Amino acid sequence: MFVVVNRFKVRLDREADFRRRWLDREVLLNTVPGFLMIQFLKGEADFDHVAYASHASWTSREAFEVWRGSDLFQTAHKDAGKGEPLTIGRRECSAYEVLRTVEGMEQAA
Repeated sequence: MFVVVNRFKVRLDREADFRRRWLDREVLLNTVPGFLMIQFLKGEADFDHVAYASHASWTSREAFEVWRGSDLFQTAHKDAGKGEPLTIGRRECSAYEVLRTVEGMEQAA
């Protein structure tokens, strides 16, 4: 499995706009081969921003790279960076190969 994490420092005065952009838009990933799931995460607030992240799981790095080179990726990201900034600085992106998964007895809601 392959995991991609994007982290954002969302401006306090633009948090509602950021949430709308991420939570109200159509997610096209569920049609992409190799895509497993995505989670949108809200973290702690600081004096000038609120931490947000996305966590996407893929069957493999190859599946992720195929998607990144696709027309669907271009369509999903065509408006990125346009309009008034919602974040402080650029997003931070990290990618990881999953080495081990330990599951609990309870299932996530």
